[in-house]
Amino acid sequence: MASTTTARSRVSSTTARPRVSSTVARRRVAKVGVLVGLLLGAVFAAGPVLWMLSSSFKSNTQIFELPPRLITDTFSFDAYVSIFTNPETVRFFINSYVVAGAVTILTLLVAIQAAYAFSRFEFRGKRVVNVIIVSVQAVPPITLLIPYFGLMVGLGLYNTYPGLIFTYMVFTLPYAIIMMTGYFNTLPKELDEAVRVDGAGSFTALWRVLVPISIPGIVSVGIYTFMIAWNEFLFALTLTRTIDMRTVPIGIQLLMGQHSYEWNQIMAMSILGSIPVLVLFLFFQRFFISGLTAGSVKS
Repeated sequence: MASTTTARSRVSSTTARPRVSSTVARRRVAKVGVLVGLLLGAVFAAGPVLWMLSSSFKSNTQIFELPPRLITDTFSFDAYVSIFTNPETVRFFINSYVVAGAVTILTLLVAIQAAYAFSRFEFRGKRVVNVIIVSVQAVPPITLLIPYFGLMVGLGLYNTYPGLIFTYMVFTLPYAIIMMTGYFNTLPKELDEAVRVDGAGSFTALWRVLVPISIPGIVSVGIYTFMIAWNEFLFALTLTRTIDMRTVPIGIQLLMGQHSYEWNQIMAMSILGSIPVLVLFLFFQRFFISGLTAGSVKS
């Protein structure tokens, strides 16, 4: 009897070993497949950026040499020098900073207060306003191009900073309000009640208590808003006329001449235009990721 049991255990152990080894082999193959996929994705995503950076240090003839080389023997800063010494291209960056910064600040100021109202109070027409906000977010911006052009001309805001700022806020505010409302919903209402017990009002509860602990959500909304305003092309092209009001995306397009393209300057200006958003994301990455996920779950 004992010998039979021992034989069975030996058979089961010998059959279990191939199963375990096959499972381990499958896991290794899966890990290798995931790593290969991630590597290909990284190359696909980073390849154009590296080529853009390399081309910004080349002359136009070197960019099109065959076979193409990512690293050239002679680095040239002529493209960057041309950009920084040209008052027009410098003006493009100033305009983008002014417009994107103003849009970000004003959007956050309005969105924080609107989100606080939606999160903490019940008022007539609340659902209707929520539907309108979501509906505006769903409308394709290009369908509003001609009406906004006529509106800006009629109000005397064509080719001005306020015209671009107010137009961009129409597209940034819905997302900002939705995100901040979701974030405020995760904060307990007992915080507001404690402030009121101490004799303060809703304004104090918002700016002294809720805003300081909502920095992750505010940062994520601010970065998103800045990116939208910084990279926008269609309305910046339509609602501005003179060179001194153009932004960086329009400035890059203007480097494409009728008979020749300044490819090295286009690449250099694209790199310089990518730096602000990249710096913001690197410095506030921790807040950005936590802010995006915090509003998705209600406590």
